[in-house]
Amino acid sequence: MAAPGRSNLDPAVLAGAESFARTWATAVIGSSYVPMTRAEVAEHLQALTEVLVHALHASPFRTAPGYEIGARLVEAHFTGTDTLGRTVQLLGDDLLGELGIAPDEVMRSRLAALQGALAAGYARALRERTLAEQEAIRAAVLDARDQAEAALRASEARFRAMFTEAAIGIGIADIEGRILDVNQALQDMLGFSVEEMRQYNIRDLMHPEDGSSVWRLYDQLTAGECDHYRAEKRFRRADGEQVWTHLTLSLVRDDHGDPQYQVAMIEDVTDRHLLQNRLRYQALHDPLTGLPNRALFLERLGRVFNNRNRRRAGLCYLDLDGFKVINDSLGHDIGDQLLVEVGRRLDHSVSGEGKLVARMGGDEFVILVEGSRDTQDIVNVADRVLRELESPIRIGGHELTVSASIGIVERALSGTTAADLMRDADITLYWAKADGKSRWALYDPDRNAKEVARFTLSATMPAALERDEFYVDYQPLVRLEDSTVVGVEALVRWQHPEFGRLAPDRFIELAEETGLIVPLGRWVLRRACEQGRRWLEEFGDAAPFVSVNLAVRQSRDPELVRDVKRILDECALPPHHLQLELTESAIMGTADEPLEALRALSDMGVRIAIDDFGTGYSNLAYLKHLPVHELKIAGSFMEGLRAADEEDPVDAQIVSTLVQLAHALQLGVTAEGVETPAQAKRLHRIGCDTGQGWFFAKPMKPESIDEMLRR
Repeated sequence: MAAPGRSNLDPAVLAGAESFARTWATAVIGSSYVPMTRAEVAEHLQALTEVLVHALHASPFRTAPGYEIGARLVEAHFTGTDTLGRTVQLLGDDLLGELGIAPDEVMRSRLAALQGALAAGYARALRERTLAEQEAIRAAVLDARDQAEAALRASEARFRAMFTEAAIGIGIADIEGRILDVNQALQDMLGFSVEEMRQYNIRDLMHPEDGSSVWRLYDQLTAGECDHYRAEKRFRRADGEQVWTHLTLSLVRDDHGDPQYQVAMIEDVTDRHLLQNRLRYQALHDPLTGLPNRALFLERLGRVFNNRNRRRAGLCYLDLDGFKVINDSLGHDIGDQLLVEVGRRLDHSVSGEGKLVARMGGDEFVILVEGSRDTQDIVNVADRVLRELESPIRIGGHELTVSASIGIVERALSGTTAADLMRDADITLYWAKADGKSRWALYDPDRNAKEVARFTLSATMPAALERDEFYVDYQPLVRLEDSTVVGVEALVRWQHPEFGRLAPDRFIELAEETGLIVPLGRWVLRRACEQGRRWLEEFGDAAPFVSVNLAVRQSRDPELVRDVKRILDECALPPHHLQLELTESAIMGTADEPLEALRALSDMGVRIAIDDFGTGYSNLAYLKHLPVHELKIAGSFMEGLRAADEEDPVDAQIVSTLVQLAHALQLGVTAEGVETPAQAKRLHRIGCDTGQGWFFAKPMKPESIDEMLRR
């Protein structure tokens, strides 16, 4: 219903209508939830007030506008329990006064009629709205029920289709394990009909080789402690064959959460299982010999250490001698056939419970003996293997003889690990090869400790040089005629933080092997030249020359001459105050090679000496061609001259001959290893120029040399 135009209302009446609308809005705003702002509520009620004003003055008078106003209040959601009462009361108390209308009988009668019509319209609209809402709710309930029933029917249809047509086996049982139903796939899988399966309890399907965990989990599921589990399980078919399956067992609970049914979903994985077994066999066995490979061996060795019934174990680590020669000369095909035959012989000779033969790779094999009693058990195995390999092997028209080196380790399992056992067997194998091959060697902890110490020294040597752990001692070279110190030999030492003071025999060979001998020798040369310069400054012409040993690799270093010249220049040491010592083997080994380095050093004024003369090549014919100034006769020839009462005539003759030869070549002679006064006198009588040894002094600090020189 549209309100008449506002232009028909007196301005004073219109102002009164606006005032009443605001009062009406204040009265009803708190009684209902209306989706309007306060201003929008006032505007809406003002329009209704104007309709009332026009209805009061209309001619003829009608109550229909009041009825419509009640309906519009409900339509605008003014439906609170107090809304209608407040509205009717407010109309009767304030409307005429706000509008400035005299409350005569006519106006009161019209207002009362409009109030009644408003209440009737409000009540009818509210009832129709309630009925509409109830009908909507009823329709929604019916629709929801229909949808639920349809969904249930569809769900049951889907379940039945899935249960019947599923490619995997499905079985349903009660909580006691009685089988209630199985689908066609499970019947085909196990070869039983539904009726036959219903005669079984789930526990009747236990396989004697089922893992204990399968049935432990089953007991937990039926007790309601878990809702599902998965497992690999075997079943017996009706024809006696076995089927490998992947089993998923789930628990169905009732409305109270108590276990009610169990549902099994069973997938036939027999083919996959056989394939996995085949792949596992291939992964754990050597494809050439068919023997277990390294992976299977290490797995078995790990189980030995986890087996509490095993207290001891032994290993034979075996490597064929000379296999590379056969492989390279006759071809890899012959080599492979040889390995196959060796593997067959090993497997044949070392068979029985608790023994395993495996190929580790290449021509290496290993034999594991579990539960050995003592070392002799493993030695017996090694002897049997060596005997088995003695007879020739005929391959492709070739008669091949093969031998093996074997490293043996046997020990108690407590206090060691599988890695320790393998490492020690590997080390012992190389001992057997180093000792001559075609034999076995027993693990020796003392020998291993020395090897470990050797490796440790080799690894720490570069850092030791940077940390100044090396130092130089000096041993006097004494003129036999008057006991004057004419020279000193520089001898490097290593003050190791763990092993203490180390003599050169502990690390020089390692330095040669690792190549560190070149920087180490350069360092010793510099230290010796620096010390030689200090003696020269203090003692002048009486200062001794310094003699420094050159290793083989140093003598072949292309930078040798340049290094020596630079160090002499930087230390301001005259070249004739430096003597370089090379072993006889080293200097004779270069006799047929260019000797420019030694000649350049000699031309520079540096003295060249042959150390330990008589223990190497002893190629006397080469001496006159070498740039040598001094021969140092090896101390082994001095032993026969040591006794106080008599001398060994053979040693005396050898030394005398060497001295005569050296003097004939205008070379000086130094006797090494002088330990007694008798030796010193005899050597002087024979003609040696200088002597060196503990009789004169042991290697000492530079300060002690200072005291000798001052005396």
